[in-house]
Amino acid sequence: MTRILIVTPNWIGDCVAAQPLLMRLATRRPGVVIDALAPAWVAPAMQAMPQIRKVISNPFGHGAFEPVGRWKLARSLAGEYDEAYVLPNSWKSALIPFFAGIKVRVGFIGEARYGVINRAHKLDKQALPLQVERYAQLAEAAGATLERPLPNPALLRTPAQIAATLAKYELATASTPVVFCPGAEYGPAKRWPERHYAELARRLAADGTPVWILGSKKDVPVAEEIVRLSNGAARDLCGRTSLGEAIDLLAHARFAVTNDSGLMHVAAALGTPLVAVFGSSSPNYTPPLSDRAAVVWLKLACSPCFKRECPLGHLDCLNKISPEQVEAQARALLADGVSA
Repeated sequence: MTRILIVTPNWIGDCVAAQPLLMRLATRRPGVVIDALAPAWVAPAMQAMPQIRKVISNPFGHGAFEPVGRWKLARSLAGEYDEAYVLPNSWKSALIPFFAGIKVRVGFIGEARYGVINRAHKLDKQALPLQVERYAQLAEAAGATLERPLPNPALLRTPAQIAATLAKYELATASTPVVFCPGAEYGPAKRWPERHYAELARRLAADGTPVWILGSKKDVPVAEEIVRLSNGAARDLCGRTSLGEAIDLLAHARFAVTNDSGLMHVAAALGTPLVAVFGSSSPNYTPPLSDRAAVVWLKLACSPCFKRECPLGHLDCLNKISPEQVEAQARALLADGVSA
């Protein structure tokens, strides 16, 4: 029995994009055991993957070196794993499998990681334009061509988990909602304007459809503005739910409207009908991986710029996407028989 440790990325969306790698490893190696070394804030996403046996907490945040702490954690893992797949490209992220003495350590060359990575892949960005493809490539022999097509990510939530979260927030008797995810950790150039979310909330409320807003504590000001501008047509749950509970509520939703964010990838992986709004980033790199997802992207000459804030000061790539456009995409999905 092969025992594998996955060193996960620090971002929720990237963790979801890693699941096809896990699927491929599990399919090719029946009986394999796969554990994840993951930061606490992404652990619920990994726990929703049936390929993962357990999640080990990785306490070292982005940029933190802490060699003594990494050594101690690594020694606690010594002898536990046969292989490690290191998904972040940093040198630091490969140290724990190296210190743990895991014989096979797989990853991209990254920051000159020769030695700490001993099954090294060289990244060809043109051949592998999607993040999900880059992770899945690590299941192949170094230099081999990626086997396509890839399966889409598929997170699992049980009816009992969903029911418990609905009951906790006194939502069990509510009609099936539309969920908004208006945050974007990267920056405001990825956030559809609050006034547009508010207008869409008012349009949905006119049909008697409840609207719930999900996100982290950082998204509370954005959510509060949407509630204010919509005259209370949306219910703000930002910063109240855990990531695991947010996954439950997204699984329950009639459909979701999101920016290019971690929760976009979660909704797609749950199979929830989804309209994803793109501005400064590109769906050619990190699209929602679902047959139930629609992308709204204007493809302006200035986008994608991949900036945190609009360098031209107008944010036309998002301002010019109207609530009517997004609503029309959502209703088209549902009319095609895509329903929660």
